[in-house]
Amino acid sequence: MSKNKNVTFGWAVKNIIWPRKKTILIGLLLILISRPAGLVLPAATKYLLDDAVPNKDFELLQLIVIVIVISLIVQAISSFLLTKILSVEAQFLISELRVKVQKKILSLPINFFDNNKSGALVSRIMSDVEGVRNLVGTGLVQLIGGSLTSVLALILLIRISPSMTLFTLVPVGLFAFIALKAFGKIRPIFRERGKLNAEVTGRLTETLNGVRVIKGFNAEVSENRTFEEGARRLYENVKSSLTATAFVTSTGTFLIGLASAGILAMGGYYMIEDNLTAGDLISFISLLAFMIAPIVQMSNIGSQLTEAFAGLDRTEEIMKMDPEDLIDQRPIILEKVNGDIEFDNVSFAYEEDVEVLKEISFKAPPGSVTALVGSSGSGKSTTASLAATFLTAKKGLITIDGHDISKVNLASYRKHLGVVLQDDFLFEGTIRENILFPRPNATEADLQAAVKGAYVDEFTDRFEEGLETVIGERGVKLSGGQKQRISIARALLADPKVIILDEATSNLDTESETYIQKSLDDLMKDRTTFVIAHRLSTIKKADQILVIEDGRIVERGTHNELIAKEGRYFELYTYQSRI
Repeated sequence: MSKNKNVTFGWAVKNIIWPRKKTILIGLLLILISRPAGLVLPAATKYLLDDAVPNKDFELLQLIVIVIVISLIVQAISSFLLTKILSVEAQFLISELRVKVQKKILSLPINFFDNNKSGALVSRIMSDVEGVRNLVGTGLVQLIGGSLTSVLALILLIRISPSMTLFTLVPVGLFAFIALKAFGKIRPIFRERGKLNAEVTGRLTETLNGVRVIKGFNAEVSENRTFEEGARRLYENVKSSLTATAFVTSTGTFLIGLASAGILAMGGYYMIEDNLTAGDLISFISLLAFMIAPIVQMSNIGSQLTEAFAGLDRTEEIMKMDPEDLIDQRPIILEKVNGDIEFDNVSFAYEEDVEVLKEISFKAPPGSVTALVGSSGSGKSTTASLAATFLTAKKGLITIDGHDISKVNLASYRKHLGVVLQDDFLFEGTIRENILFPRPNATEADLQAAVKGAYVDEFTDRFEEGLETVIGERGVKLSGGQKQRISIARALLADPKVIILDEATSNLDTESETYIQKSLDDLMKDRTTFVIAHRLSTIKKADQILVIEDGRIVERGTHNELIAKEGRYFELYTYQSRI
């Protein structure tokens, strides 16, 4: 077993099997009752044919029947309890693991989500953990129970005929060897299937979310072709695993068939030589089936366990990732935030040796408005993301109220942070639910204040359902300006100390911009605000404007000061004015 397999098995034992040891032990106890009870019928056949029937012993016949019926009842009850207890526990574990993986994924830094498709992450949360039902469910216990049944049947077979038993062990042993080798090859296939399934699911999610773009560019054919290619690769993977599993099963059937044919020949010979009774032969064949059936079944269970460990490989990868808010690395808890933010020679690179920001330095005092302007890709959004702790500076120092922001507990800071992004992300549900998102328990008065402050009531009053209007996925039923105002109302309700406005007026028509500009003035009052804006007319009142080009601050000052300099800001402003 490879190092990776050992790590995964150890992780599975520690995190999945051991916490449920009592349930699994109950399952093993039920197996210890069920499997021996199942062997009573074939073992009793010998006494029926060799003793009760030839001697016409009706009392022994009655005893044999009673014992068989009792064993069948015991087997049925124990099997039912086994399935009920372990299957229910397995489903509970699946739901519990999904919650843990989702919680872990949400704790990871922003760059993790930038590098992974949302659909692929959905697959990792929902699909990868399903295989654990074969660890805590009946799979693992049946594997152990099957081994127990085979051993007990082997002991009884040896008692009947050691030579015939030895003959059967050769093909059975060969089958076990082939199965072990096959499952070693199959596991990487199952692991690859998880990745492929995540890719296909991710692409499908993007397709459904971007259906308007697809139809708008008449791209249905190319999108269908892309999905078809992913589905074909997934099919090829499934075909490989099915072929390998079928080979194992067919090989087992062939080898066991040979063993059965040999047993008939040997048994017939021994009976002719009077070294074996009819009861011995029938009992031997029945017990042989009980010994071999679990081995064949174990090949299927082995396949299920292989798939389970392949999924757990991927789950373990997620669970071992470091969250962005490690308490030992971010020990500073902010009880209150004034909003005094300072950048001191800050540099940042998404890729090594390719700096997006280069030695940025500025102060944003409490309650001030700092506007970030410049060409597309100059570093404005990166600067705002650093202030929001979505990114961490590679060089230099960023402080919040004098504390190194890289050592500040993120939860204690972000509860004082509000964001209004260029891409107004709204959740499926009602307008009310979206505004209440940061404070679900806010009072009706607070809600109405946010609604009026962002002029949301200007359009909701025209809706039949008002704030209870269902807006569809990502707010598809609303205009860009309406979605923007809901985002601002959400930020108003959060009542933060630090505000990030990323192109907050980018999606607005002239009428909406007039409403929003009033609400933004209210939103920014007494709050440290960072505004990223292409519409320079919206930032005339900013306390300081930073002009960023190629990752550096090339100009800074108020609107009037920068206009007087007739530099880069003057160029941008006069160009927009002409437009």
